[in-house]
Amino acid sequence: MSTAPTATSWSASSPATPVSAGTPTSTAVFVRMKWALLRNGLHQSSGRKAVFITSVVLTTLYAIGQLIGLIALRGHQDAPALVVSVTGVVALGWAALPLFFTGGDETLDPTRLAMLPLRPRPLVRSLLVASLIGIGPLFTLTLAIGSAVAVARTPAAAGVSVLAVPLVLLVCLALARAVAAGNIRLLTSRRGRDLALLSGLFIAVGVQFVNLGIRQLSSPDGLAVLRPLADVLRWVPPASAIDAVRSAGEGAYPLAAGQLALSLVALLLLLWWWERSLTKLMTTPDGSTLQAAPERTAAKAGPAGLLPAGRVGTVMLRTLRYAWRDPKSRASWATSLTIGLLLPVISYVQGNPNVYMACGAAGLLGLQMYNQFGQDSSAFWMVAQTISSPRDAYLELRGRSLALILVALPYTAVVVLGSVALLDRWAVFPETMGLSLGLLGALVATGALASALFPYSIPQDSGYKNVAPGQGGLAWLSILGGMLGGAVLCAPLIALTIWLHQSGSEDLTWLLLPVGAVYGVVVWLIGLRVAAPRTAARLPEILTAVSKG
Repeated sequence: MSTAPTATSWSASSPATPVSAGTPTSTAVFVRMKWALLRNGLHQSSGRKAVFITSVVLTTLYAIGQLIGLIALRGHQDAPALVVSVTGVVALGWAALPLFFTGGDETLDPTRLAMLPLRPRPLVRSLLVASLIGIGPLFTLTLAIGSAVAVARTPAAAGVSVLAVPLVLLVCLALARAVAAGNIRLLTSRRGRDLALLSGLFIAVGVQFVNLGIRQLSSPDGLAVLRPLADVLRWVPPASAIDAVRSAGEGAYPLAAGQLALSLVALLLLLWWWERSLTKLMTTPDGSTLQAAPERTAAKAGPAGLLPAGRVGTVMLRTLRYAWRDPKSRASWATSLTIGLLLPVISYVQGNPNVYMACGAAGLLGLQMYNQFGQDSSAFWMVAQTISSPRDAYLELRGRSLALILVALPYTAVVVLGSVALLDRWAVFPETMGLSLGLLGALVATGALASALFPYSIPQDSGYKNVAPGQGGLAWLSILGGMLGGAVLCAPLIALTIWLHQSGSEDLTWLLLPVGAVYGVVVWLIGLRVAAPRTAARLPEILTAVSKG
């Protein structure tokens, strides 16, 4: 990396250079640069152009729909609570945006400007103006206008909205820029890329909460549930600026002025933080210029010593390290763990409590056994060199599956216990746990077989693609076929559960716990025995398939 400018060149007291960012043309230069980045990005491929145009059209239509909906709420008694809550959620989205999608906007990374003779304060002003260009700012502006119209009832309120609307937009933009500048070293590092891969998890979890919110708001007097939240957010910028419009409409002019001042102070503080972060970023050396720490000469003994000896223990340790260190493996594990925990909670909150939803935790973790060799990518050749017989393949698969089971067993027990405690149905714990163990064993067994028969590559250089081009059919066939096979293997346990309930033998359902545990172990071992010879015989095909990414 090039050496960053010295602290002197970034200090506010340093004399302006002939090419200073403080000249009147600097902002225009940054605006043209932002337009050029958007235009050049569209020229990269027709696919990217189609995606951009589609996103613009869909976002515009959605923004227009939001605008019409907010205007239609004009005069509704709960309209102020809604607009304040929506503004707060939008601001939260702007704060989280740089943490997951920094790579989507090159201007979020100020280190790209490190070699230019720019001073921080004019740079902040120029970047803030340039950041007004984009789909996100357009959507936020439309939402702010609709919110202001929904609560503006008097000419005084309309006058306040003229100040509140741009203030909301500027606070959101400054918040995103300040967060990006304050964390850019982290976000551009390997850990930052790992964090970006977890965006899918947060989106999936967020969608579930959005669904719950929509269900609540769709009920009669549903908007009333937002009142407690709005009572807090009306004092949190930039929602306070929108609520100032309501305050002015009710004649509370000092309150409206205070709320506007609160958002203005927040904007100034964000700009100060942004400027301070830029100064520190451009005058502090990064890790590439520092002397490397001395290497450790001996590894510390830890939990790895508790793993079995031989190949099985080695494979378990390697698999667990992959799950912790590899970005995509970690994202996949985190998604399964989180969604499995949320399934029974969401079912309970939605008013459809079902203790059997806890079985989904075991099912989601069982799916981690699928495409085991695809996670190795082209490095699978080192594994293939150590497999010379079905016995070696069996030990390889056994080690990988035991690593998964080592995490899945306590996790499944915790989720099932939490579910029965939440629903206060302790009597169904044995059968729910037994079904979960049987499902886990069935999916691990079918996952081992699918890994040998339908391997596919996971691209390592793409943050969001989990399947190499041309292998999507293989991925779907592997997962869907394996899930159907797992369901078939679990049919005896499900039939036994139904029979015990239908025959009035509920007092014997406790037998499902040991039966499910034994059944899951038997199916798991049989699955490994069936998959091992096929794995040993298809090593070249597997290596070719997983190396395409």
